[in-house]
Amino acid sequence: MTNATALFDHSATTTEINLHYQVAMPKPTTHLFEVTLTVSQWAESSLLWTMPVWTPGSYLVREYARHVQAVTVTDARSQALPWRKVSKNQWQIDCGDSTEITMRYQVYANELTVRTNHLDATHGYFNGAAIFCYIPGHEDCAIAVTIDPPAPDWTVITALPSTGQNTFQAADFDTLVDSPFEIGPATIYAFEAEGKPHQWVIWGDGNYDRAALIKDTEAIIRTEAKIFGGLPYDRYTFLLHLTANSFGGLEHKDCCSLIYSRFGLRDREKYYRFIQLVAHEFFHLWNVKRIRPHALETFDYSQENYTPSLWFCEGVTSYYDLLIPHWAGIYGMDTYLESMSRDVTRYFLTPGRNVQPLSASSFDAWIKLYRRDANSDNSQMSYYLKGQLVSMLLDLQIRAKFENQRSLNDVLRQLWEQFGQPERGYTPAQLLAVLESVADCDLSEFCDRYLHGLDDLNAPLTAALDPFGLTLKPVPGKTPNLGIKVKTEAGTTQIAFVAADGPAGETNLDAGDELLALDGWRITADQFETRLQDYQAGDRVTLSVFHQDQLCHVPITLGDPLPTAYRITQTKAPTPAQKALLSGWLTL
Repeated sequence: MTNATALFDHSATTTEINLHYQVAMPKPTTHLFEVTLTVSQWAESSLLWTMPVWTPGSYLVREYARHVQAVTVTDARSQALPWRKVSKNQWQIDCGDSTEITMRYQVYANELTVRTNHLDATHGYFNGAAIFCYIPGHEDCAIAVTIDPPAPDWTVITALPSTGQNTFQAADFDTLVDSPFEIGPATIYAFEAEGKPHQWVIWGDGNYDRAALIKDTEAIIRTEAKIFGGLPYDRYTFLLHLTANSFGGLEHKDCCSLIYSRFGLRDREKYYRFIQLVAHEFFHLWNVKRIRPHALETFDYSQENYTPSLWFCEGVTSYYDLLIPHWAGIYGMDTYLESMSRDVTRYFLTPGRNVQPLSASSFDAWIKLYRRDANSDNSQMSYYLKGQLVSMLLDLQIRAKFENQRSLNDVLRQLWEQFGQPERGYTPAQLLAVLESVADCDLSEFCDRYLHGLDDLNAPLTAALDPFGLTLKPVPGKTPNLGIKVKTEAGTTQIAFVAADGPAGETNLDAGDELLALDGWRITADQFETRLQDYQAGDRVTLSVFHQDQLCHVPITLGDPLPTAYRITQTKAPTPAQKALLSGWLTL
């Protein structure tokens, strides 16, 4: 099939066109944004109108065009112009001699996430890539956006500069995509940090403490600014949607979008998890939005943008999102080590760590990370998670070698100066060169083993933690290993996961099978762990299940208990040298 984009080559176009978007929402309960794009000074006989398929920061083709409907196209005299759809996300307009073209369409918006659109009676929220189209060859043109709220008390919030009443200006399409809009009667808390204006914009009720939220946010801003030597923006907005039970964030240059559980801000552990999310997305304004791989230097919104370096984009950021609240004084060392231990545990309890290398996880994000299935834990390893541990391993090795006089902070500062400030993308080779210059050694073997290979991280992490007076130890399990996880679904007990390397992996059991009995006795998900503790490794048990609606009795030999967790703890009698290294690491 011919690529529709290739039919219309605008690479030689020199005419500066005017682009003006208007977004209305006259009936919010229909979940429909009414979008109008007016193109002026158009000088060609045809126009290709293209909807992005993904948004930067979320590496999955999401097919935003599926929510577009009721398309009409007219000229300056409101006469209809002929058009036809030429691909899943492209519309060709026959302009004739018209120099002003107006396209109108609706976008269905009823998915409240940080990367999609949501409109109802309480607010409107949208991401640029999920609502705005672009004209290939004219992505660098300035774009005006006017918002028409449905009620006078609906405020328009965006990172874009205002040029008039509810009208804003984007320097180009990338900037428009990078600037989500929140429209409604939101709660706004303005504050200053590092001499610059900031604000929290919160939609939804929740049990947050306003004073603590602002105080801790200021501490995060100060801490991260110290790492990079200042703030690279004029003002910054934190957009927060509070819902029943959600978690997520998406980074932008001058703002971030966050979504969190409305009643998850009082409990100590849940609040710290939220603060880590804030630290993570704020850190991205440097690492990803400005310091980014060459493959993401110029976005191609029509297809996947492949890179093996997401381990650094997200893994390094995940490493820092735990450290930064500690450096900022929000929580202590024990909480930091607890948080890191949970992530280490997730890594070691994921069988996919022995299947998918870290760089492959980065490259295959488009088809795997956001498309989990029953086999994902067997076949995948998150570049967030393993990238975080490899980042810690690098940082500890550098710190131990140079007694905290060098660290991963120096890598970030060098990348900021060399690539971030000029906004020039780095190649994998250039990233490696910066890492090696700070580490002062050849890291090719390190990369072969931990980025491109499948070497286990247990021994290197244990060795790297020791100079800091820390140990990594498994928590022994008591339950014989059957190799399955179970859940309650629609009033039945179902198998949720079968470990490929476990005892059940050698049988015909599948995720989705209904579990009925263990050795002839009915069993539920709540009883499962306790009942297995009545057996020993090597015992033969029989599971009764409905497999594809057929009653099956499956014999399985139980394996040795697996660790239930992994813990990073301080050694009982650290040496002065270990204490000094630990103090230097945990102090910015």
